Amino acid sequence: MRYGLISNILGLISKFLSFIFIPPILVALSMKEYSHILPFTVGAIFCLILGFILTLKKEHQKDIDNLKKSESLAVVFFAWVLFGLICTIPYLFYNLNFTDACFEAFSGVTTTGATIFQNFDLYPKALFFFRSSTQWFGGMGIVVLFIAILPKVSVAGRQMFYAEAPTPLEDKPTPRIRHTAGWFWGLYLAFTLIETIILHCLGLDFFDSLITSLSTISTGGFSPHAHSIISFNSVSVSICVLFFMFLGGVNYILIYRGLKSKKPTPFFKSEEFKAYSIITIFISVILALSLLINSDYPVKKAFLNSFFEIVATMTSTGFAIDNYINWDSVSKIILFVAFFLGGCATSTSGGVKIIRWVFVWKYLKRELNKIIHPQGVYPIKLEGATLEVDVISQILAFIIFYLIIFALGAFFIVLIENNITIAISSSAAAIGNIGPGFGIIGPMGDYSSLHCATKWILILLMLIGRLEIIPFLAILNKDLWKN
Repeated sequence: MRYGLISNILGLISKFLSFIFIPPILVALSMKEYSHILPFTVGAIFCLILGFILTLKKEHQKDIDNLKKSESLAVVFFAWVLFGLICTIPYLFYNLNFTDACFEAFSGVTTTGATIFQNFDLYPKALFFFRSSTQWFGGMGIVVLFIAILPKVSVAGRQMFYAEAPTPLEDKPTPRIRHTAGWFWGLYLAFTLIETIILHCLGLDFFDSLITSLSTISTGGFSPHAHSIISFNSVSVSICVLFFMFLGGVNYILIYRGLKSKKPTPFFKSEEFKAYSIITIFISVILALSLLINSDYPVKKAFLNSFFEIVATMTSTGFAIDNYINWDSVSKIILFVAFFLGGCATSTSGGVKIIRWVFVWKYLKRELNKIIHPQGVYPIKLEGATLEVDVISQILAFIIFYLIIFALGAFFIVLIENNITIAISSSAAAIGNIGPGFGIIGPMGDYSSLHCATKWILILLMLIGRLEIIPFLAILNKDLWKN
């Protein structure tokens, strides 16, 4: 482990992060919220000072493109911790204690969308913009953006790219990782602008359109309104947000190939996309039928609300057009199943990811076949590629660790809160980067009343979920820290 090299990279990232404070300053100026410029100015200055301190030693800068895998995992983990802590600064100016400020900041950067805000009228529009912009930068990945704009990074960029967004299949849409990162961010920006324009045409003012788009495309879920999408009271707006949430859960490599070929063929050939679409439709229909039978919903409302809430949960967006806390028990259980599904790999969504569940299905089929034909050879293929033994082990380990960490989080939270509903739903919502849970932390509620210790457990779960466990587990290995 070369600590000087890691310090230099984190210093460069810190300097780069200073630019995320410029847009909220501009929003404060445009909204004439002049007294609210200071929090973001302090944040930008702190980033620059910290960046210069971390890059004081220059001798390791020439080795930046010779990064080892262990070092790239450490860089990614500490870059996200740094990102979250830096975004904490503005919240401290609004009478939030350090724990609540960290909770809101990490919920933003990890695109979780859980909030401690209660009275939304107390905060300026500049802060709401900053809050959603942290989700937008965190959605595609701050390290991916760093790779896209920094010409020094090539080999090291590839290591950090897959460390930040691990996937069972390290598929490359372009030969150079910097071009891949650039394409991803280009598509990401384009989708954000398109949704903003559509929402504005549907009647939302420009600010609400932009904020909602930033939180939708990033599958983050922060809203400037306490009642989320319900506040707009518009079916057309709900359908628009539903479409872009679904899009946010699609593999960006698949989108790139579809646009490049100008044909839908890549989508029809993708096992993951087909599974993602079928599972979404199947669970949404089951939920709609449950709402029709058990909660006496009208047909249109039942289907719209079920599709919206399932997509919002699967993609880890966390938006709501219905207070599902008032649903019947069967409908709640169906929705809770979606907490563990996730969207596609290499998307902005959280959770286990559909590609891993496709693997589990194939793995179980293989084991059943082996019971009958023990001598048979049954290779497991994903997207046409045969999986090696080490990849199979990694996927199984990921799912096992995911469930163990979720269970541990729920266990410690129930000891603190003495409430099994809050414990299970908050742990699942945090590690899946979903946001709202059940009970007082539901879509119309918030996390402000939870114990300080619970909030720190949830912050850790949010971070683990956003990094998809691997970098977190790596830093727990003592061999990583050998100099």
